[in-house]
Amino acid sequence: MKAALLASLLAPLAAIVAASAGTGSVSYDGYKVLRVNTLGNPRAVKQKLSELALEQWDQNPYRSIDVVVRPDQIAAFEALGLDYEVMHENLGDSIAAESAARPSSKRQADDLSWYDSYHDYEDHIQYFQDLRQSFPNNSETISSGTSYEGRDIYGLHLWGAAGPGKPAVLYHGNVHAREWITSPVVEFITLQLITGYKNGDNLIRSFLDRYDFYILPIVNPDGFVYSQKVDRLWRKTRQPPPPPPANQSCFGRDINRNWAFAWDANPLGASRNPCSQTYKGEAPSDTPENQGLDKLVRQLRDGAGIKLFIDWHSYGQYILSPFGYKETLYAPELGKWTKAAGIVSDAIRDSNRTAQTTFTFGPSGAALYTTTGAAPDHVYSVGRADFSYTIELRDTGNFGFVLPPGLIRPTAEEQWAGQKALLGLLDEEFFDGVGPA
Repeated sequence: MKAALLASLLAPLAAIVAASAGTGSVSYDGYKVLRVNTLGNPRAVKQKLSELALEQWDQNPYRSIDVVVRPDQIAAFEALGLDYEVMHENLGDSIAAESAARPSSKRQADDLSWYDSYHDYEDHIQYFQDLRQSFPNNSETISSGTSYEGRDIYGLHLWGAAGPGKPAVLYHGNVHAREWITSPVVEFITLQLITGYKNGDNLIRSFLDRYDFYILPIVNPDGFVYSQKVDRLWRKTRQPPPPPPANQSCFGRDINRNWAFAWDANPLGASRNPCSQTYKGEAPSDTPENQGLDKLVRQLRDGAGIKLFIDWHSYGQYILSPFGYKETLYAPELGKWTKAAGIVSDAIRDSNRTAQTTFTFGPSGAALYTTTGAAPDHVYSVGRADFSYTIELRDTGNFGFVLPPGLIRPTAEEQWAGQKALLGLLDEEFFDGVGPA
């Protein structure tokens, strides 16, 4: 989800990415990722950074801005005299280490070694098929349609006693292609639901008996495959650019700026430039990926309703609720959303006393930055979800998008702790009398 507000990409980098389609891998050898301290003066820092048109990975302007610096820009960056720390000394080396072991071997669905490395797209499909086969009487394969390049946007539907038909819990993973950590987190939660139910865990059984789970681990399959085969830092879909006079070398749309609700509500929330990382498309829901996802949201709304929606992203460690398109717009449910997010944050932190992972929470537009056409706003406003969040996973800046494989399982385990806390209180009187924050 990060790199929002990036209205224009580094021109040479965009050229490399465009030229690389189908012709090999983009190299980030010698690139540095740096965290720039804004020192309470974000406007001045951003003005200096704009002189180099650096790609931004993440920004919380009153704290810091994470930027990517090409080898030929390092001297110019140093001349700016900014205060910074190094996240990746050589981004190419970090990517190589992250992707060194992507095994494609058959394993049991409950083999936790799956979470010791990242995997190819086809292996993710097989893994979910294995999970389905391990829970045959309480699950079915689902699809929200196909991507622009014809890949299935697959998932699982899980239920408990008395069969399907309960209010929905809906999870989306890998909305942005380069956010690899999101898929294994969603898969780990799926595994825990299935194994807990089969093993007679009363808490897990209560979740599946009260809710139907609709879990889609990779909703941007074209972008994900491209990020594995061509450009590790690819973010958007792979839909071709609009007709001339638009730039014909800039592919893809940002699915999380393409939802119909508030699509054009604020010029700061997304970009109309096809080369931007936050390009929202030419019209609301003009991507096949979003059209299929929106259709599923409306079907669930018109059925038993949506109890909880989570759009999983990385990075920065946030739990964000609507609204994103206006900084000072607060929903009537904000009080209970904030209270629930605080409990999730506590559960995550308490699950690992050593790491003490801390999550910031609040309405998206106020806690982070402006977004239009975003999933949580749409699924709340159009899908009428009772709870609707974006969760930004680890980390807070040591690794960013290129999270080492050794952190996959700890990240997944702490999120499962957070979900157990959240799912256990959704229907409780705990929220009675809680109003807007």
